[in-house]
Amino acid sequence: MSITQLSTRSNDHSSSFIPTAVESLTNQSKALSTIAQRLGTEFDDAVSLILSCKGRVIVSGMGKSGIVGKKIAATFASTGTPSFYVHPGEAIHGDLGMITAEDLIVLISYSGETEEVVKLMPSLKYFGNKIIGMVGSDNTTLGKQADVTLRVDIEREACPNNLAPTTSALAIMALGDALAVCLIRARDFKPSDFAQFHPGGMLGRRLLSRVVDTMLTENLPLIGPEETVREAIFCMTSGRLGLCIIVENDRLLGILTDGDLRRALIMDPTMLDKRVRDFMTPVPVTISADAMVSEAETLMRKYKIRALIVTGAREGEEDQVCGLIEIFANNKG
Repeated sequence: MSITQLSTRSNDHSSSFIPTAVESLTNQSKALSTIAQRLGTEFDDAVSLILSCKGRVIVSGMGKSGIVGKKIAATFASTGTPSFYVHPGEAIHGDLGMITAEDLIVLISYSGETEEVVKLMPSLKYFGNKIIGMVGSDNTTLGKQADVTLRVDIEREACPNNLAPTTSALAIMALGDALAVCLIRARDFKPSDFAQFHPGGMLGRRLLSRVVDTMLTENLPLIGPEETVREAIFCMTSGRLGLCIIVENDRLLGILTDGDLRRALIMDPTMLDKRVRDFMTPVPVTISADAMVSEAETLMRKYKIRALIVTGAREGEEDQVCGLIEIFANNKG
């Protein structure tokens, strides 16, 4: 059948595909639940093998299993378990040289009989590598020869023809994620550890950067408490930050935002010539210059504010303004 014929046939379906999608997702969810309920001591054995591994965790599989294996290896590597993927076909043609005797091997084959994967096993046994097999059945070549066998058997694939690796691929990936989560907890892997493997992009900036590295320090909208609201508006407009910082003798007294101004104008239309002190928020939310950017973001989300006043980090300087940080503005793009 040609692609044109397939396309024509698909256009005959005028009803919604949502029921089919719901059925697929529901069946996959049930499959994962069944696998979760069936987990036994072999899962603990697999985690123990990985934790005791002095080398790397090498993951290998063919086709869709290989794609899932790459994801599992990547998740391990980014969460404190040195790991990488090796293509089984390339391995039997020379890439076995990438594997040392101290490495642990995770072989993925739902059938348990994938030719390229099975061919690896004699060499791995000869090297003395421990093997974790992720299979659909214990009663297979991989299931029988692996040191630890993790079963991911399912009732059927989500594919209506029960052919394309859909539910089985999801099950293997989910089980790999479960291993990774257990390893994260066992190693007490913290966000700061995670950040070391993700220095680029917004994630790295949030977890590795300190407030002092990203705060604004020039042309801050500072104004004294005895200045008029009219002058505060000029200060706020020139600063383009929607706020003024009220200071006296280098000491933070409060903050006046555009929201404060709008509310005050409703209550008192004659406020423009009154003092800033009468309308400011006297105890603004602040953050220390040596705090992490992620802490600043948490505070801003908690109090629903778009900017934080940054104060000195040294003792005795806690009420001295040294900058201003706008998390969401800095994270654009």
